[in-house]
Amino acid sequence: MINFIKKAGLAALVLGLAAQASALTLNGAGSTFVYPIMNKWIYSYAQKTGVQINYASIGSGAGIHQLQERTVDFGASDAFMSPSQMKACGGTIIHIPDTMGAVCIAYNLPDLSKDTHLKFDGKLIADIYMGSVTNWNDPAIAAMNPDATLPDQKITVVHRADGSGTTSIFTDYLTKVSTDWAGSVGHGTAVNWPVGVGGKGNEAVAGVVRNEAGAIGYVELAYVLQTNMAYGLVKNRDGNYIAPSMDAVSKAAEGALKHMPSDFRVSFTDAPGAESYPISGFSWILIRPTIGDPDRGQALVDFLKWAMVDGQKMAPSLDYAPLPDSLVQKILAKLDTVKF
Repeated sequence: MINFIKKAGLAALVLGLAAQASALTLNGAGSTFVYPIMNKWIYSYAQKTGVQINYASIGSGAGIHQLQERTVDFGASDAFMSPSQMKACGGTIIHIPDTMGAVCIAYNLPDLSKDTHLKFDGKLIADIYMGSVTNWNDPAIAAMNPDATLPDQKITVVHRADGSGTTSIFTDYLTKVSTDWAGSVGHGTAVNWPVGVGGKGNEAVAGVVRNEAGAIGYVELAYVLQTNMAYGLVKNRDGNYIAPSMDAVSKAAEGALKHMPSDFRVSFTDAPGAESYPISGFSWILIRPTIGDPDRGQALVDFLKWAMVDGQKMAPSLDYAPLPDSLVQKILAKLDTVKF
C-alpha cells in the first residue's frame, strides 16, 4: 500500500509538472488606461489556472496595430476600431467591454490645497489645450473659481504622444462641447496638438504633471487616485460640476446601456444626467471572431469570461467602475459565438 501511494504521488507530480510545462501563454497589448486592472486580472488568473498572460501597456493605437500584424492574441483599446482598421485585420473584430473609467483633469499647483478641486467646463479645457488660456490666473479660470487663490504661473499643457484611447475619450468630449476644438483639432486616438508637451502612456503624462509645477494633463482615474494627484471638477451637460468617481462614471453610462448596439461600440462622453461625469468611457478587449488554434482560442475565451464575472469584482478596489450585470450577460453570450 505504501509503495502504491508513493507511485501514485509520483505519477501525480509528473502529471502536474507536465501540465505546468504545457500551460499556454497568451499575449495581449494596448491600452494603458486599463493596465492597472489588467495587471491584477492577469496575476489572479495565473494563480487560479496556471495560464500565463503577457500584456504590453503600449497604448491603444499600438495595440490595434499589433492585432492587425497578428503578433498578439488580443488587443486592448479605449477607442473602438473604425471600419478601415477592422478591414486591415481581415474583417470584423469583436469588441468586448472590459471596464469603464474616467479621464481626469489633473494638475500640479503646489500652493493650492489638494482639497481645493478647481472647476472646469468643456470650453475652458479646450481653450487651455488650444493655447488660448496660458496662465493659471487667467480671467476665465478665475471666474470659474472665485474662491481659489490662483498663481501667476504659466500653464504647461501635457498630452499623449502616442496613439491613445484615453486621447480618443478626451478629444471626443472636447469635440462635443467646443465648436472651436471640433473645427480645428477634432477627435482621434492621435491629433495635431496646438500646444504642449507629450508623454507616452497614462503613466508618462501623470509623471510629467506630478514633476512639473504649473502642469495640466488628462489622466485615467486610477493613476490619479493611486498617486494622490490634484484633479478638477468638470461641468456636465446638466450644468453640475462633478468629481470623477466610479459612481459618476456609472451614471454617465446609464444612457449608453439603454441603447447599447449589438457590437458594443458606443461612446458616452458628455452624457446627460445630474450626476454624470462627462469625460467617461469604456475600454474594450479586441479579439477575432474565429481563432485558428483551438487551444489558444478556448484559453482566451475562458479568461475573458472569468474577467467578466470574477474580474469585475476587483474593479472598485482599483478605481474602475464594474460593468453592470445586464451588460455582462450580453458579453458572455457574444463570447459564446467565437469560433475555433
